[in-house]
Amino acid sequence: MTVGEVREAVSAREGEVLTALGEHLTNAEIAARLFISVRTVESHVSSLLRKLGAADRRALAGLAAEQAAARAAAPPSVEPVRAPVLAALPAPLTSFIGRADERAELAAALRERRLVSAVGPGGVGKTRLALAVAAELAAADPAPFPDGVWFVDLVPVPDGATIAPSLAAALGLGEQPGASTEETVLAWLAGRTALLVLDNGEHVLDNVADLAERLLVSAPGITLLVTTRARLQLPFEWVFPVAGLSLDGDGGGGDAVSLFLARAEAAAAPVAAADRPRVERICRTLDGVALAIELAAARLPAVGLDGLEAGLTDPLHLLTGGRRAQSRHRSLRATLDWSYQLLGPEAQAVLRRIVVFARPASADAAREIAGWAPVGSREVPERLAELADHSLLVPVAAPGGTRYRALEVIRQYGVELLDETGELDRARSAHLGWAVARGAELVAEPRTADSEGRWRLRYDDLADELRAALAWAAGAGLSGGVVSPAEVAAAAALAADLAYRRGLPTEAQRRYEQAAELDPEPATAARALHRAAGCAEVRLMGFDAVRLHIRAGEKYVVAGDRVAAACSFARAAELSDRAHGTLQTVPARDEIAALLDRARELGGDDPQALARIAVAVAFGTKWWEDDGSAEVGPIIEHAVALARASNDPLAESAALDRLTTLHLSRGAARAALATAVRRIELLEPLPPDADLGFEMTDAVVMSTESALAAGELRSARRFAERSRALPMHHEIPHVGGSRYMLVTALAGDWADTLAAAELFRESWERAGRPKQGTLRRSVDAVVMVHGLRGDDAAAAEWQAVRDAIGTGNQRPQGDTRCRQVLTATLRLHRGEPRAALEEVRDDVAGFRTWSEGAWVQWYAAVQVEAHVLAGSPDAAARIARMRDVVQDNVIASTMVERAAAVLAGDAAAVLATADRFARAGSRYQQARSLVLAGDPGAAAAMAELGATYVP
Repeated sequence: MTVGEVREAVSAREGEVLTALGEHLTNAEIAARLFISVRTVESHVSSLLRKLGAADRRALAGLAAEQAAARAAAPPSVEPVRAPVLAALPAPLTSFIGRADERAELAAALRERRLVSAVGPGGVGKTRLALAVAAELAAADPAPFPDGVWFVDLVPVPDGATIAPSLAAALGLGEQPGASTEETVLAWLAGRTALLVLDNGEHVLDNVADLAERLLVSAPGITLLVTTRARLQLPFEWVFPVAGLSLDGDGGGGDAVSLFLARAEAAAAPVAAADRPRVERICRTLDGVALAIELAAARLPAVGLDGLEAGLTDPLHLLTGGRRAQSRHRSLRATLDWSYQLLGPEAQAVLRRIVVFARPASADAAREIAGWAPVGSREVPERLAELADHSLLVPVAAPGGTRYRALEVIRQYGVELLDETGELDRARSAHLGWAVARGAELVAEPRTADSEGRWRLRYDDLADELRAALAWAAGAGLSGGVVSPAEVAAAAALAADLAYRRGLPTEAQRRYEQAAELDPEPATAARALHRAAGCAEVRLMGFDAVRLHIRAGEKYVVAGDRVAAACSFARAAELSDRAHGTLQTVPARDEIAALLDRARELGGDDPQALARIAVAVAFGTKWWEDDGSAEVGPIIEHAVALARASNDPLAESAALDRLTTLHLSRGAARAALATAVRRIELLEPLPPDADLGFEMTDAVVMSTESALAAGELRSARRFAERSRALPMHHEIPHVGGSRYMLVTALAGDWADTLAAAELFRESWERAGRPKQGTLRRSVDAVVMVHGLRGDDAAAAEWQAVRDAIGTGNQRPQGDTRCRQVLTATLRLHRGEPRAALEEVRDDVAGFRTWSEGAWVQWYAAVQVEAHVLAGSPDAAARIARMRDVVQDNVIASTMVERAAAVLAGDAAAVLATADRFARAGSRYQQARSLVLAGDPGAAAAMAELGATYVP
């Protein structure tokens, strides 16, 4: 499609979605960027697939990459198409012919049954039939599957472990914290009414059956259509046999003959009417197998009907018994054998060797794999074109040039040929080496904002190749002695590095663990386990992280690296206290003490070990439980000093995190902010690998918390926006954007709050409505905003969301204080100061935890205002006492001074605070000052925010 055609085909919004697809963003990432719902993104992707004739999301990404410059110069502006149903189906390259009865029967079965298996031999046309029926159902009115029709190609899937990630990719889903990819997929499908087409599942049949059973149980609105050579053997499965194409038997036609004639005409070799009986005999010889008929028709220009009749008769007599006994398998094998034998030795070599690729291969890639005797490297592109002319390979347009795809039947045929010729191990080994070399290039490639989209595109093109190569290497390659365990371990670690940088920590963790299991060198195996633990930390899988750090420590002991072992055991102890909310069960104190004792024994006087142990001890101190805040300061300061002296920025970041929490618990918000920002400065120069992920994420989050505590709303917003942009938050707006909602709500930027809230709710629901207590504050902020705007119905909806989120495994104190501040703010806005006092009646002197300390100044300011407006007799004394409490928060201190002015009846002083709030970035409190001063512009100021006005 030309640049002009693309411009005319898509709407302006679709152009933005297409640009994001070119960067290989997922649906949730696109939604977050464009501030639209994920469902809207899905609709635009569906429309783009249809309009641009693209086979799948990858094809759209490739097209976007090629057209990006032209689209930027002249963005399209055609009115968007409103598709009533999503249809993420590959666009067929040729017309579908015949099978009218089968299409109707299969469509009826899918309307009535939840699991339908289209079963038939290779090449019979199962995939094309499934696609045709799926497309009809997607376009039906009324739509039987209003939440979409989705296609998942299982051909590149090397093993059962990658089925769920492939399904997630087809659905545009990313990974969710605290959940496996399969759990993410099941959670997203729950409550939806959709059709999933799982194509070519015979090589992972048992895994498909297991997933199908779990999916159908957890998502009662989902229907599955599976194409396979054998049934799944499930009791609720409806088997739909797919036979060969029909033959009338009267010499005139049938679907088989119609297919042959259409393909022959496309090959510029039309068949005369008088020769149709001969065509029918050929089709009958081929048992109506669609692929065999297409291959034969492709040969017609070269050999004519005489050659077809002669070539397709004799082989049938030779191919009997054993694995070729079934007639349709026999006829297809005969056609493939005959087509193969007509090729020269060079083309034969290329055909059988290119099948090791999991996805369409470029000519350059094929040269590296197939370019050895009897074919030279330079000859490979010409042989690829020859194979495409003979319909043995399918040419596919892609960025950078044409690629070549082998149909699954031909892929399996090629693997048999490789085995028969003794080339299988060499071809597979060459493919592994090629994939590893390309992966190493990607790891070394610098990534900038401008190159990020291209990097993602290259990774996504390579990922399936790495997975397929590793599946072979870890199985047949390793057991056959073709590759060494060290080679496979290195390849798995490389794949893990890439997956992590792509934002796939679940796959990265699995690959690191695989590398550790295979690596004969204890030191590098321990390093792999350490990085696997880092992935688990990012995934908020605290139990996994602790387990893997302990395993890494044991492996370091074997390697003789006592210091690294000590650091690993200390890290496990640290996380047992620090990552409390991510642990399924919290280790007992004696277990944590045992880990630290072992770390001390192994680490001795080494500075790095001492630093890590000191950090773990600091996190084990819980001053709020025994009011030991005076004694804990030196312990934490000692940990910071040791970490700084050890030149370990990750240890120093962890120590500074504990110091940040101590500052917050004491109400020292500005000191906390400086400490949290120092963490970011330490971590920014480090490479973005799995060691860094948790620390950087936490540093940005704590910087946001500290800026909020200090009333620095503009800084808080910058940090919150940075949190949203972190790679591990791209797919989870309900986590990445949660603090952004809170900051914008307090600032009065409510349009931004509510736009982020819609993404939050959709993301949270897609993640399976997890119970994560840390999310409640953000929802409380949305409840407050709707209340301030006078939309009680919307506020009630979000209150229900909050109730569903629950507490999880989180400490509730800080969330409680935040909710009390937000609720009291709403009560004050509505002129209900006594109701506000009921929310904030506690003495702030009792606030001990850091999460309470982060809100103590806001709490004190709202409490003072409520006492003044309620006419409390001790309001003046409270103002005097709270001035010291709020001094580190510019907004809270201004609120206290405003309350003092209100108490004194000084309207001019009240009005003067409006400018101070404006400079601090608090639009709401600025407007509230106008209200409290009785200013004539108060109503307009509140109206500009969208708030109700209560004089």
